Amino acid sequence: MKRIFPKGTSGDQIVQAVNTMVRGITLEMPWQITFEPWRKPRSNAQNNYLNGVVYPMILEAGGELLGGYTRQDLHEYMLGEWGGWETLTGLGRPRMRPLRRSSKLTRAEFTDFLYFIENKCIELGIGPLPEPIYREDA
Repeated sequence: MKRIFPKGTSGDQIVQAVNTMVRGITLEMPWQITFEPWRKPRSNAQNNYLNGVVYPMILEAGGELLGGYTRQDLHEYMLGEWGGWETLTGLGRPRMRPLRRSSKLTRAEFTDFLYFIENKCIELGIGPLPEPIYREDA
């Protein structure tokens, strides 16, 4: 069960709602209760634009530069270049992994990520990227 409390919700209202939720659970199993700030997630339109327009265009325009890359390979590369990399060692070999994942980004962070990709494409001589046709406030 998940509950988001809007700004301005009083502490008493939150306590009352949490009390109601807790009274409704069964104690026959363990529970994890977490309180964290809510962030407006990326939009489906942003995600569709990235995966349905941007990445296919880059893969097509990249030619030999991206020979053998898949959409997922490209996504991993862009995430790592944008948010940084960590090096993991397993089975005796180092491997790099992006520090941040796009699924956890807010709309504003996702927009920054898209601008980064656009600038990276310009550096690589790919592009320009088409303008998104979605509205962020929708």
